[in-house]
Parts: sequence; C-alpha cells; structure tokens
Amino acid sequence: MPLPYDLCARVQNAFRARHRHIAVEHSTQNLAILSILLRAGFLSNLTRGTIASPSPSDFHRVGEAQRRIWAELKYRDDRAVLSDMSLVSMPSRRVFMDVGEIRRICSGRRAQTIKPLGLGEIAVVKTKNREHEWLEAREALVLGLDGEVVCRAR
Repeated sequence: MPLPYDLCARVQNAFRARHRHIAVEHSTQNLAILSILLRAGFLSNLTRGTIASPSPSDFHRVGEAQRRIWAELKYRDDRAVLSDMSLVSMPSRRVFMDVGEIRRICSGRRAQTIKPLGLGEIAVVKTKNREHEWLEAREALVLGLDGEVVCRAR
C-alpha cells in the first residue's frame, strides 16, 4: 500500500508544475484523501481510469496494477487553488489526536506540536471507525471521532 507522503508530493508537484490532470495509484487511501480534497474545493473532478486515460469503462477491464485515479486540478484566475499539501503524521512519528486536541487545532490553537488550521486549510484524519475511516478534521470533530492526523492542505 502506498504511503500518504507519495500522494502529497504528487499532488503538490502537479499543482506547482501547472498540470491539468494527475493520475495516482488506485487505493482506498488515495481515493479517500482525494475525495476529501474534492469536497474541500481543491480539485474539480475525480474519475477512475487506466494508466493511459481517465476512462471508467476501461477501469474494470484492466488488471489491478494498471488502475489509476485521475484528479482534475483546480485553478482560479490562473493560480493554483492548492498552495501547500504537507504530511503531519510521518512513518517515523505518528500523530494521534483525541477529540479535544482536534477541537483545538480547528479553533485556532496549537495541539501537541501541530500548528492550528488557518483560514481555508483542512486536515485529513484517519479514524478507527470502519464507516467513517477517512474524514476532514472538522467532520471528525462533529462526529466525535479521534484518530491519526495524516496530512494538511491549504
């Protein structure tokens, strides 16, 4: 399974290189994180496809190694909507937060060693709840779920 730092680096580099689309490996983790970015308004569209093209019909015909998630990057006034995407929890240092700590970073206060979320900034949280495994920090706060803060985007 690919680690989240690979997705963060690919998305950030694609925005900086002014690409229109990006293809990432198909996995539950990548799909969940990209879906959160789509809901937050950083991406225009998500579709499944193959290495060659974003084609949902071809997605089911190819093998697992050929499957990709295609994300259409969003630009406003010829400027990238996403300016920075960085990892919070790293393989060498996992960052787990309870509901109180998630509330602190969402309300503009520091929790542990994590800076507070700024205006228009989101944090992706991985919870142990099977129904709501990947959430944005504010969604996790509303549902009262704690978990690992994986990455943040602004």
